[in-house]
Parts: sequence; C-alpha cells; structure tokens
Amino acid sequence: MSAEESRAPSSRSSSNGDDASVDSGFASTGNSTASLPPISLTPAHLKHLNQQLEHMHPIDILRFSKVFFPNLYQTTAFGLTGLATIDMLSKIQKENPNSQPIDLIFLDTLYHFKETYELVDTVKERYGLKMHVFKPLDVETTEEFENTYGEKLYETSSELYDWVAKVEPQQRAYDELRVGAVLTGRRRSQGGQRGAIPVIELDEERGIIKINPLVTWTFKQVNDYIKENNVPYNALLDRGYKSVGDWHSTVPVGEGEDERAGRWKGQEKTECGIHNKKSRYAQWLKQTAAASAQQQNQEVAA
Repeated sequence: MSAEESRAPSSRSSSNGDDASVDSGFASTGNSTASLPPISLTPAHLKHLNQQLEHMHPIDILRFSKVFFPNLYQTTAFGLTGLATIDMLSKIQKENPNSQPIDLIFLDTLYHFKETYELVDTVKERYGLKMHVFKPLDVETTEEFENTYGEKLYETSSELYDWVAKVEPQQRAYDELRVGAVLTGRRRSQGGQRGAIPVIELDEERGIIKINPLVTWTFKQVNDYIKENNVPYNALLDRGYKSVGDWHSTVPVGEGEDERAGRWKGQEKTECGIHNKKSRYAQWLKQTAAASAQQQNQEVAA
C-alpha cells in the first residue's frame, strides 16, 4: 500500500511542505516547509554525523537535531526513554523560548494500560506539550474497534492487528503532518533488532530520518535521569515492568531478563510493527487479498 493509498482525510492541523524522497543512497526530508530546502544526506555524510554524535550527551544530540532537521517530531508511547527525551527537550526550549518546539506523535492503539493514559495526561499538564494522537482508522473506542475487526484481533491475526493499530496510523501521521524526521526512544541495550542501531538512520521506505538520541544509554542511565530530574513515569515500572506496550502483550520482566523480555512473551516477536519494514506489511496485505479473492472464487464456483 502506497502512502497515498493509506492517507485518509483528517481534521488535524498539518504543515505544508514538499514530498520526501530517497534516491540511490541520498535521503531527503523534503517534508520541510516550503521556504526551506530539503535536507539530503549522502552515506558518507550520514557516517560522519554518526561518528560525531556517537559520544555526545543525548541533550546535545537533541540540541543539534532541533536546529538541523526541519519538520522534526517525537514519536513516543511514553516509555522511560521517551519521557527522558521530553524532559530534555523542555530544558532546551527554556534555553531558547523563541525556537520551534517539538510536537509529539502518540499512536493510541486503544489497548494501552489505564496507567499509560493517566501518564499521558500528567505529562501534557506538566510540560504543556502539543500532541497529535492517531488511532486506528475510523474508530474511536475499543468497542468500535472490536465491532469492526472482532475480539482479540491481536491473537487471531497479529499481523493485521499491527497494521491496523500501529503501522497504518503511523504512516497516516507522517503523511498528514508532513514529517521529515522523528525522535525515537530506541536504545541498543534493549537488545533484539535494536542492538546495533546508529544515532541517525534513514527509513528509506517511509522517506524519513530517524534519530535515536539516547541510543547509547542503558536502562539504569535512563532510570537514573528520570529519578534525578523528577520526571513523571508509568506506575507500572514500580511493579516489575520495564517496557510498557499494549496490556494484552506486556508482562513484568523477570530477574536477569532483557529489558523488553516482557513484550510478546513466548512469541517469536521483538517489534510491534512501527519499526519493521513497510514492505513486510505491503506483502502481507497482498497475500491476504489474494487468499480472500481465491476463497470467494471457490465459493462462487461451488
């Protein structure tokens, strides 16, 4: 499914800009405002930036990113790393109150813990942030979601669930807001596919730049920052959780387990979909449509 096919009308405000493009190793955040030229990074330039940023403190990486990348947003599910990033950005904003603030993008799957929703309200009040909330297309409540897709879609078809609840809303957010670059909460110490990610990377399929400002920090470093700066955090962390996602796929982490071991426990899965390749879901949708068409033909023939 192309970006145009997945785009849906919305009443949310968005910035005008050029389309993003990626061509032969050059990445362009062409979603910048019309008065700004697109930012292109050659592989050599990207390598240079990552070498320079690798050993910088996250708040300095954020200072650089805030100045360098137009149409920059932060995507967050309000985990510890995202919360530390929010707090650092608030400090940077106070240094230069006239600078453009960084808005948040929150993907509301409709299945977050109540503690997560409570935290969202607390963070909004504490920091006065502008937040763009994107839910599954054309539904507002869990009841509407289940009336449309059935109960426990996350069990009956986890791929469809990821697409409907996370991947499509994320792409819609990027399209409607004209996102050029995003700040993420991914860190190498989280393990899995995240073990070797750089500070800055190109998402060539989606045409955006991803920045991982706390990529080199450990869970302890992030947790220490939260405590030292009195940053609000999810109450579930005091009950053994370390990485909090949807309530149906998150459990507390055991002693000695990886930070994200409580996500999709017992499944061969380490990512929720938003950091997987878009082509994976395009291929899945194509196969699903083909299977459905074949079944319909068989029923007609019978």
